[in-house]
Amino acid sequence: MWNRIKRLFRAVFGGLIDKAEDPELVLQQVIRDMRDKVPQMNENVAQVMATQKLLDKEVAYLEREITELDAKIKAAIKQNRDDIARTYISALQEKQTSLERSREQLEQAKLASKQALQFRDNYLLQMKKRSAEAMQLINQAKQAKMQEQLAATMATFQIGDEASSFDEMRDKIQRRQAAAEARMDLATSGVEAKIQDIEREAFNIQVDDTLSAYKAQMGVASETDLSPSFGADTSTSEKSLGPGERARATE
Repeated sequence: MWNRIKRLFRAVFGGLIDKAEDPELVLQQVIRDMRDKVPQMNENVAQVMATQKLLDKEVAYLEREITELDAKIKAAIKQNRDDIARTYISALQEKQTSLERSREQLEQAKLASKQALQFRDNYLLQMKKRSAEAMQLINQAKQAKMQEQLAATMATFQIGDEASSFDEMRDKIQRRQAAAEARMDLATSGVEAKIQDIEREAFNIQVDDTLSAYKAQMGVASETDLSPSFGADTSTSEKSLGPGERARATE
Protein backbone atom coordinates (compact mmCIF):
# COMPACT_ATOMS: atom_id res chain seq x y z
CA MET A 1 0.00 0.00 0.00
CA TRP A 2 2.73 2.42 0.98
CA ASN A 3 4.67 1.62 -2.21
CA ARG A 4 1.59 2.40 -4.30
CA ILE A 5 1.18 5.78 -2.55
CA LYS A 6 4.85 6.62 -3.11
CA ARG A 7 4.55 5.63 -6.75
CA LEU A 8 1.46 7.84 -7.10
CA PHE A 9 3.23 10.84 -5.54
CA ARG A 10 6.26 10.32 -7.77
CA ALA A 11 4.04 10.12 -10.86
CA VAL A 12 2.05 13.26 -9.98
CA PHE A 13 4.87 15.49 -8.73
CA GLY A 14 7.36 14.11 -11.22
CA GLY A 15 5.06 15.12 -14.06
CA LEU A 16 4.56 18.60 -12.60
CA ILE A 17 8.30 19.09 -12.13
CA ASP A 18 9.01 17.84 -15.63
CA LYS A 19 6.54 20.36 -17.10
CA ALA A 20 7.80 23.23 -14.96
CA GLU A 21 11.47 22.43 -15.56
CA ASP A 22 13.01 24.77 -18.12
CA PRO A 23 16.14 23.23 -19.76
CA GLU A 24 17.58 26.68 -20.47
CA LEU A 25 17.36 27.77 -16.81
CA VAL A 26 18.73 24.43 -15.57
CA LEU A 27 21.76 24.59 -17.91
CA GLN A 28 22.47 28.19 -16.92
CA GLN A 29 22.40 27.16 -13.25
CA VAL A 30 24.77 24.26 -13.98
CA ILE A 31 27.22 26.67 -15.60
CA ARG A 32 27.01 29.02 -12.59
CA ASP A 33 27.58 26.12 -10.18
CA MET A 34 30.67 25.02 -12.08
CA ARG A 35 32.07 28.54 -12.10
CA ASP A 36 31.36 28.99 -8.38
CA LYS A 37 33.59 26.00 -7.60
CA VAL A 38 36.64 27.54 -9.28
CA PRO A 39 37.53 30.06 -6.48
CA GLN A 40 37.36 27.37 -3.77
CA MET A 41 39.43 25.04 -5.92
CA ASN A 42 42.06 27.74 -6.45
CA GLU A 43 42.13 28.31 -2.68
CA ASN A 44 42.78 24.60 -2.06
CA VAL A 45 45.56 24.52 -4.64
CA ALA A 46 47.09 27.64 -3.06
CA GLN A 47 47.12 25.98 0.37
CA VAL A 48 48.87 22.89 -1.00
CA MET A 49 51.47 25.04 -2.75
CA ALA A 50 51.94 27.11 0.43
CA THR A 51 52.75 23.92 2.36
CA GLN A 52 55.35 23.07 -0.28
CA LYS A 53 56.95 26.50 0.00
CA LEU A 54 57.09 26.25 3.81
CA LEU A 55 58.80 22.88 3.55
CA ASP A 56 61.24 24.34 1.03
CA LYS A 57 62.18 27.05 3.53
CA GLU A 58 62.44 24.56 6.37
CA VAL A 59 64.77 22.29 4.40
CA ALA A 60 66.96 25.25 3.45
CA TYR A 61 67.05 26.37 7.10
CA LEU A 62 68.02 22.91 8.35
CA GLU A 63 70.73 22.62 5.72
CA ARG A 64 72.22 25.92 6.92
CA GLU A 65 71.98 24.79 10.55
CA ILE A 66 73.74 21.53 9.74
CA THR A 67 76.50 23.36 7.90
CA GLU A 68 77.02 25.71 10.85
CA LEU A 69 77.05 22.83 13.37
CA ASP A 70 79.56 20.95 11.26
CA ALA A 71 81.86 23.96 11.33
CA LYS A 72 81.40 24.34 15.10
CA ILE A 73 82.21 20.69 15.71
CA LYS A 74 85.43 21.01 13.74
CA ALA A 75 86.35 24.19 15.66
CA ALA A 76 85.70 22.51 19.03
CA ILE A 77 87.84 19.53 18.09
CA LYS A 78 90.71 21.80 17.07
CA GLN A 79 90.54 23.44 20.51
CA ASN A 80 90.46 20.04 22.23
CA ARG A 81 86.97 20.72 23.56
CA ASP A 82 85.44 17.31 23.07
CA ASP A 83 82.61 18.05 25.50
CA ILE A 84 81.46 20.96 23.38
CA ALA A 85 81.99 18.93 20.23
CA ARG A 86 79.73 16.19 21.65
CA THR A 87 76.99 18.76 22.31
CA TYR A 88 77.23 20.04 18.74
CA ILE A 89 77.20 16.50 17.39
CA SER A 90 74.00 15.72 19.28
CA ALA A 91 72.34 18.85 17.85
CA LEU A 92 73.71 17.94 14.43
CA GLN A 93 72.15 14.49 14.58
CA GLU A 94 68.77 15.98 15.54
CA LYS A 95 68.96 18.47 12.67
CA GLN A 96 69.87 15.73 10.22
CA THR A 97 66.90 13.65 11.37
CA SER A 98 64.60 16.67 10.97
CA LEU A 99 66.13 17.39 7.57
CA GLU A 100 65.44 13.87 6.31
CA ARG A 101 61.86 14.06 7.55
CA SER A 102 61.35 17.50 6.01
CA ARG A 103 62.77 16.34 2.68
CA GLU A 104 60.33 13.44 2.60
CA GLN A 105 57.46 15.78 3.40
CA LEU A 106 58.70 18.17 0.73
CA GLU A 107 58.62 15.45 -1.93
CA GLN A 108 55.08 14.57 -0.93
CA ALA A 109 54.09 18.25 -0.99
CA LYS A 110 55.58 18.67 -4.48
CA LEU A 111 53.61 15.66 -5.70
CA ALA A 112 50.43 16.99 -4.06
CA SER A 113 50.93 20.43 -5.65
CA LYS A 114 51.44 18.87 -9.06
CA GLN A 115 48.32 16.75 -8.70
CA ALA A 116 46.27 19.70 -7.41
CA LEU A 117 47.34 21.89 -10.33
CA GLN A 118 46.61 19.11 -12.80
CA PHE A 119 43.19 18.52 -11.26
CA ARG A 120 42.43 22.25 -11.36
CA ASP A 121 43.51 22.53 -15.00
CA ASN A 122 41.44 19.47 -15.97
CA TYR A 123 38.43 20.92 -14.19
CA LEU A 124 38.80 24.25 -16.01
CA LEU A 125 39.12 22.42 -19.32
CA GLN A 126 36.02 20.35 -18.61
CA MET A 127 34.18 23.46 -17.43
CA LYS A 128 34.92 25.27 -20.69
CA LYS A 129 33.87 22.22 -22.67
CA ARG A 130 30.66 21.81 -20.67
CA SER A 131 29.92 25.53 -20.86
CA ALA A 132 30.27 25.52 -24.64
CA GLU A 133 28.06 22.46 -24.89
CA ALA A 134 25.52 24.01 -22.52
CA MET A 135 25.41 27.24 -24.56
CA GLN A 136 24.82 25.19 -27.70
CA LEU A 137 21.99 23.33 -25.98
CA ILE A 138 20.55 26.64 -24.76
CA ASN A 139 20.56 27.97 -28.31
CA GLN A 140 18.84 24.79 -29.48
CA ALA A 141 16.26 25.21 -26.72
CA LYS A 142 15.62 28.82 -27.78
CA GLN A 143 15.26 27.73 -31.40
CA ALA A 144 12.86 24.95 -30.40
CA LYS A 145 10.80 27.41 -28.34
CA MET A 146 10.66 29.85 -31.26
CA GLN A 147 9.59 27.05 -33.61
CA GLU A 148 6.87 26.03 -31.15
CA GLN A 149 5.57 29.60 -31.03
CA LEU A 150 5.69 29.83 -34.83
CA ALA A 151 3.83 26.53 -35.16
CA ALA A 152 1.20 27.74 -32.68
CA THR A 153 0.82 30.97 -34.66
CA MET A 154 0.48 29.10 -37.95
CA ALA A 155 -2.11 26.80 -36.39
CA THR A 156 -4.38 29.78 -35.79
CA PHE A 157 -4.71 30.21 -39.56
CA GLN A 158 -6.00 26.67 -39.92
CA ILE A 159 -8.34 26.15 -37.00
CA GLY A 160 -10.34 28.29 -34.63
CA ASP A 161 -12.41 31.43 -34.88
CA GLU A 162 -9.54 33.46 -36.33
CA ALA A 163 -9.19 31.13 -39.32
CA SER A 164 -12.96 31.10 -40.01
CA SER A 165 -13.13 34.90 -39.78
CA PHE A 166 -10.22 35.22 -42.18
CA ASP A 167 -11.85 32.87 -44.71
CA GLU A 168 -15.21 34.64 -44.35
CA MET A 169 -13.74 38.08 -45.01
CA ARG A 170 -11.78 36.76 -47.99
CA ASP A 171 -14.93 35.27 -49.55
CA LYS A 172 -16.85 38.48 -48.94
CA ILE A 173 -14.18 40.60 -50.63
CA GLN A 174 -13.99 38.22 -53.59
CA ARG A 175 -17.79 38.31 -54.05
CA ARG A 176 -17.76 42.10 -53.88
CA GLN A 177 -14.99 42.30 -56.45
CA ALA A 178 -16.81 39.87 -58.79
CA ALA A 179 -20.05 41.90 -58.54
CA ALA A 180 -18.19 45.14 -59.34
CA GLU A 181 -16.52 43.55 -62.37
CA ALA A 182 -19.91 42.24 -63.58
CA ARG A 183 -21.52 45.72 -63.28
CA MET A 184 -18.60 47.21 -65.18
CA ASP A 185 -18.94 44.65 -67.99
CA LEU A 186 -22.68 45.30 -68.15
CA ALA A 187 -22.20 49.06 -68.30
CA THR A 188 -19.66 48.86 -71.13
CA SER A 189 -21.47 46.25 -73.27
CA GLY A 190 -24.95 47.94 -73.62
CA VAL A 191 -26.47 49.91 -76.53
CA GLU A 192 -25.99 53.21 -74.70
CA ALA A 193 -22.29 52.53 -74.37
CA LYS A 194 -22.05 51.80 -78.11
CA ILE A 195 -23.92 55.04 -78.90
CA GLN A 196 -21.51 56.95 -76.67
CA ASP A 197 -18.58 55.42 -78.53
CA ILE A 198 -20.08 56.46 -81.89
CA GLU A 199 -20.77 59.98 -80.68
CA ARG A 200 -17.24 60.27 -79.33
CA GLU A 201 -15.83 59.06 -82.68
CA ALA A 202 -18.03 61.57 -84.56
CA PHE A 203 -16.83 64.37 -82.33
CA ASN A 204 -13.22 63.40 -83.01
CA ILE A 205 -13.91 63.47 -86.76
CA GLN A 206 -15.38 66.96 -86.49
CA VAL A 207 -12.33 68.09 -84.54
CA ASP A 208 -10.03 66.65 -87.24
CA ASP A 209 -12.01 68.35 -90.01
CA THR A 210 -11.87 71.69 -88.24
CA LEU A 211 -8.13 71.29 -87.74
CA SER A 212 -7.63 70.51 -91.44
CA ALA A 213 -9.66 73.59 -92.42
CA TYR A 214 -7.52 75.81 -90.21
CA LYS A 215 -4.35 74.40 -91.71
CA ALA A 216 -5.68 74.88 -95.25
CA GLN A 217 -6.61 78.50 -94.49
CA MET A 218 -3.15 79.12 -93.09
CA GLY A 219 -1.44 77.37 -95.99
CA VAL A 220 -0.05 74.61 -93.78
CA ALA A 221 -0.11 71.10 -95.23
CA SER A 222 -1.90 68.63 -93.02
CA GLU A 223 -0.81 65.04 -92.46
CA THR A 224 -3.70 63.72 -94.53
CA ASP A 225 -2.66 65.89 -97.51
CA LEU A 226 0.90 64.55 -97.32
CA SER A 227 -0.21 60.94 -97.02
CA PRO A 228 0.44 58.84 -100.18
CA SER A 229 -2.62 56.73 -99.52
CA PHE A 230 -4.89 59.07 -101.55
CA GLY A 231 -2.98 58.25 -104.77
CA ALA A 232 -2.67 61.86 -105.99
CA ASP A 233 -0.49 64.89 -105.25
CA THR A 234 -1.60 68.43 -104.42
CA SER A 235 -1.07 69.75 -107.95
CA THR A 236 -3.47 67.20 -109.38
CA SER A 237 -6.05 68.11 -106.76
CA GLU A 238 -5.77 71.79 -107.62
CA LYS A 239 -6.17 71.06 -111.34
CA SER A 240 -9.36 69.16 -110.73
CA LEU A 241 -10.92 72.20 -109.05
CA GLY A 242 -12.51 75.05 -110.89
CA PRO A 243 -11.38 78.68 -110.57
CA GLY A 244 -14.08 79.52 -108.07
CA GLU A 245 -13.40 76.46 -106.00
CA ARG A 246 -9.66 77.17 -105.94
CA ALA A 247 -10.32 80.66 -104.74
CA ARG A 248 -12.61 79.45 -101.96
CA ALA A 249 -10.03 76.84 -100.98
CA THR A 250 -7.31 79.46 -100.69
CA GLU A 251 -9.62 81.59 -98.54
